[in-house]
Amino acid sequence: MAEVDARDRAFLREAIELARAGRYSTSPNPAVGCVLVRDGEVVGRGFHARAGEGHAEVVALAQAGARARGATAYVSLEPCNHHGRTGPCSEALVAAGVRRVVYGPDDPNPAVDGSGAARLRAAGIEVHGGVEAAAARALNAGFFQRMRSGRPRVVLKIAMSLDGAMALASGESQWITGPAARAAVQGLRAAAGAVVTGIGTVLADDPRLDVRDPAYELRGRQPWRVVLDSHLRTPPTARLFTVAGPCLVVGATAAAGAAADALRAAGAEVRDAPAGAGGLDLGAVLDLLGELPVNDVLVEAGPTLAGRFLAAGLVDELVVHLAPKLLGRTARRAFDLDSPARLADALCLDLVSSTRLGDDMALVFHAREGTRRGEAD
Repeated sequence: MAEVDARDRAFLREAIELARAGRYSTSPNPAVGCVLVRDGEVVGRGFHARAGEGHAEVVALAQAGARARGATAYVSLEPCNHHGRTGPCSEALVAAGVRRVVYGPDDPNPAVDGSGAARLRAAGIEVHGGVEAAAARALNAGFFQRMRSGRPRVVLKIAMSLDGAMALASGESQWITGPAARAAVQGLRAAAGAVVTGIGTVLADDPRLDVRDPAYELRGRQPWRVVLDSHLRTPPTARLFTVAGPCLVVGATAAAGAAADALRAAGAEVRDAPAGAGGLDLGAVLDLLGELPVNDVLVEAGPTLAGRFLAAGLVDELVVHLAPKLLGRTARRAFDLDSPARLADALCLDLVSSTRLGDDMALVFHAREGTRRGEAD
């Protein structure tokens, strides 16, 4: 069996780039790309655009037609091997007569997890897995995390001043950052399966929490707009109910009664989660979102909820939009966190990137190894 060479890796990277075309619209499915090559010539390309529609391999095979026979298929994720809303891609590749399949990581979905590659090999197809796997996993980090733990990946976004404030003492916060940083938030929302906020933010700012920038190819999808609201104080007239897309209000009391009925009449789904220290049990909330299913969560919230997510070790990535402003000693802090007894006990994060956004900076931090409680609280 021939080894994977540089040309194979180049075509696999092309498949990963194709997958990116669907990264805002495939949720909760992973973004996948496929390139079909026969005699050194690309005969088909495809990417998965939307859940319920053709997978990348099926799209590429349709483009290639009879030229797929004897070709090599380069797929950014192991071909699926189960019946969902579409048929197994492993069977489609076998039926098309491809000679060889080169793919990225194994699909972590228990319904696949190696069985797609096994099906191809059983049909006599030469199979190579694990090629350019890290890049393909990074593209679908939330999907991999949900499949491993049942919980989505969590990104916490905060806009703050140089002296660590997110609002003046009066509560005025619009706008700490400039237009470029606010536009970047649209990209964070587009990449998420759910945007989570707290009841305090809803009552203070009445946000919409939707994706409005047409630059992001959502193909009709909008992320879930989720309000954590222990006592169901969300007004049925809130703006987040006036735009397209699903809404969820999570409370700690029985999801029944006049308040719940009014929210449902406004278009929301109302669910329960157990209470935890200082509010809802955030681990249970993530379990609930994983069941929806949601792969990636963006938290846009005030200092209390932001601090609770950080203190609970539930943040995978912190995005700080840092404005060159000083708001002074009476301004409201960006994070409501208990101070450690010793400096050595301070919560530490790793800076992974910094990008200029107009006059502001976007700083991206990842949870330091061993500080995240991904499996349980």
